[in-house]
Amino acid sequence: MKSVTFDKVNLGGFWKNRFEINKNSTIPTVYDRFSDTGRFRAFEFNWKDGDPDKPHIFWDSDIAKWIEAVAYTINKSPDKELEAVVDRIVDLIEKNRDENGYFNIYFTVCEPDNRFVNRMAHELYCAGHLTEAAIAYYNATGKDKFLKLMCDYMEHIEKVFVVEDSAEFCTPGHEEIELALVKLYDCTGNKKYLDMSSHFVEARGTRQKDFDSPYYIGHDYDQSHKPVREQERATGHSVRATYLYCAMADLALRLNDKSLYDACRRLFMSIAEKQMYVTGGIGSTRYGERFTEDYDLPNDVAYSETCASIGLALFARRMSLIEPDSIYADIAETAIYNCALAGVSLKGNSFFYVNPLEINLERRRRNKEYYQYNAGGFEITQRVEVFDCSCCPPNIARMIASIGDFLYTYNNDTVFVHHYFESDAEFDGIKITQNTEYPNNGAVKLTVKGMKGKTLAVRIPAWAEKHKIGADIAKTEKGYAYIAIDADEKEIRLDFAMECRLVAANPAVEADIGRVALCRGPLVYCAERVDNNAPLNNLSVSENLNAEIAFDEEMQAYTVEADGFADSTFESLYRKYRPDFVPERIKFIPYFAFANRGESDMLVWMRVK
Repeated sequence: MKSVTFDKVNLGGFWKNRFEINKNSTIPTVYDRFSDTGRFRAFEFNWKDGDPDKPHIFWDSDIAKWIEAVAYTINKSPDKELEAVVDRIVDLIEKNRDENGYFNIYFTVCEPDNRFVNRMAHELYCAGHLTEAAIAYYNATGKDKFLKLMCDYMEHIEKVFVVEDSAEFCTPGHEEIELALVKLYDCTGNKKYLDMSSHFVEARGTRQKDFDSPYYIGHDYDQSHKPVREQERATGHSVRATYLYCAMADLALRLNDKSLYDACRRLFMSIAEKQMYVTGGIGSTRYGERFTEDYDLPNDVAYSETCASIGLALFARRMSLIEPDSIYADIAETAIYNCALAGVSLKGNSFFYVNPLEINLERRRRNKEYYQYNAGGFEITQRVEVFDCSCCPPNIARMIASIGDFLYTYNNDTVFVHHYFESDAEFDGIKITQNTEYPNNGAVKLTVKGMKGKTLAVRIPAWAEKHKIGADIAKTEKGYAYIAIDADEKEIRLDFAMECRLVAANPAVEADIGRVALCRGPLVYCAERVDNNAPLNNLSVSENLNAEIAFDEEMQAYTVEADGFADSTFESLYRKYRPDFVPERIKFIPYFAFANRGESDMLVWMRVK
């Protein structure tokens, strides 16, 4: 199976709007804040003791993800000024790397005697992100200097970790290089890089040096507790986990390795069925930014890191390449439109690192220390422009810039439509145009050219209980309707009824017992106090809904008003129970749009009556 890459897709509608915000606001904002904090200046390698802005172990990766976002952007929308900024950074990398190809700011400037000593210090993680950036920049511009520098670096890493086994650890404490090496193989055709990726993946959980290295929390924190093929459930740091699973899926596809795919499937389902928020967020606790127990999904202290939801979407996209099962695109869609997109403001210039499903400002003020410890920072009820650990802003920027990657996969006889964006795509003599207002409207007109004698398989979203497909369906399998294309040009109309619906959680999720979440199409909704007359936990939504929708220009999405009830005010701590409810219309907005209008209480899971 092959993927139709974003450069072959021209976006319109919702995602065109987000692309423009990303280019004109997000990328410049991240550049400015990374400049203010010394991240770009660090590439000059002139920091010394006593100077401000000491380089950090992951600053290389922050800039690399920004470069990658720039590369994807200029691929579709050329910009010589942005290109010049990247060229200057590449020149500094060339100037300041070692003669053996090694490049790392922190371990050259701050701890030159400790290279490849501390497994938890992100050296290979940074190398991986720099490599991804180099590939993206080469594909966008044809300039190969950065790519060659990273190939040299990987030669050195191969010597140290594979040939000599001379580092003080065997696999990275933070996965990333594994998936970058697969991309480097795809770019260069050099099988050495695929073998290196396989080496790091297969060595995980098997080597004594790793077990003896310093670790944080436990070996399952970085998925080193057992060999990858034996792992049964997603565990540990959720970003590390999904990056590892991405590499495993990449290798399973390229090596036709069923055993490795089976492991990926187990791990994916353990997330989708027992460890994922309704918003597509994963990693429920601040302590280790990690998965905890099955069904442990608290709302007001949800960690749900932006990078983790992006990682889940990337993992799901890779799984779609191996097996056309709609659960992968369903989960990717949920993560992208909800948790990941909530990570950036509507204006594109501020960001969330964590994405809670409930904010109660008064409760947070009363219990400040509790929330500082358990919720990743009591103060973060509004997005900010930069964090000390600022991996999420450039990560969401690169995801939005390359969002077209998610749309299609294909083989010799079938094209799979995984997602619905206003767009047109051309690849291998085929052109597909989508006319749609998705995610706001479920009507999609597909115009297909160059596919006569082939099959188009369209995903039926899991939420679309009512749907119409305006074509003869040969079969429906694993959530896809297969349509034979019998003309040089064929028009197919899809209609996925986007009715407002209430979603309940498994009773094992104690935080959501007796509560529901309002959803419409792929969007999860929340209520904010700024829109409603009563405290949110005094409200109950009516199961009959009687919903009305209204389009919001800034959100580029519909808000919802629905029937509900408000509890009467208590005058004492306890009283005799009485069903004392007052009818109340409740307003909901898309979850991705919360916290854009000042501080406000927010609630996803609401009581139902």
